[in-house]
Amino acid sequence: MSMAGIAAEPQIHVVDDEPAIRDALSWLFASRGVAVTGWPSGEALLDALPLAGPGCIILDVRMEGLSGPEVFARLQAAGADMPVIFLTGHAEVPVAVQALKDGAHDFVEKPFNDNQIVDRALAAAAAHARRLTEAAARQALSDRLATLSEREAEVMRLMLQGSLNKQMADRLGIAMRTVEVHRGRVLMKMGVRNAVELAALLAGHALDPPRAAG
Repeated sequence: MSMAGIAAEPQIHVVDDEPAIRDALSWLFASRGVAVTGWPSGEALLDALPLAGPGCIILDVRMEGLSGPEVFARLQAAGADMPVIFLTGHAEVPVAVQALKDGAHDFVEKPFNDNQIVDRALAAAAAHARRLTEAAARQALSDRLATLSEREAEVMRLMLQGSLNKQMADRLGIAMRTVEVHRGRVLMKMGVRNAVELAALLAGHALDPPRAAG
């Protein structure tokens, strides 16, 4: 997951087989300076997967071909995590409520309030952007941890426990100068200056169980 993709402006995807509604919603978002793509069917949206960057999908419940809930189920099966707001008529509210239980973000009834639907979609897209950023940060940290040798990983764990270099040398049965070298490599690979910054970086990150020293 690239940080460049996450930094992109949110993209709103409007899925509705009625051109008038699709065009009206697209105009609403475009008038607010928001990038928007209209899709004439759920099948067209699914064919475009994966959808890049942060965003939100506005999905009509009742459409020719695949219905909104069917499209939503296929999005979930494909691992697409972009939030979905269902667009529904009054008689379809129970369907939309069930979709919420299944993981949809929200639903809006027709006729909809222009500002309300735009605000809800932008809020959903902003939340999606935050999730993507957090996931990318976790992945970057995991990638850094994966560069550590077994010995460096052990030294790092002892650093996090507050052990001094001499204590680490005694614990691991190696020279103190060797501990200093490993400690320096840990700080360099993790991109921090000291053990305090290391602890802050790893706060809340579950480390693998200690491995045998190599």
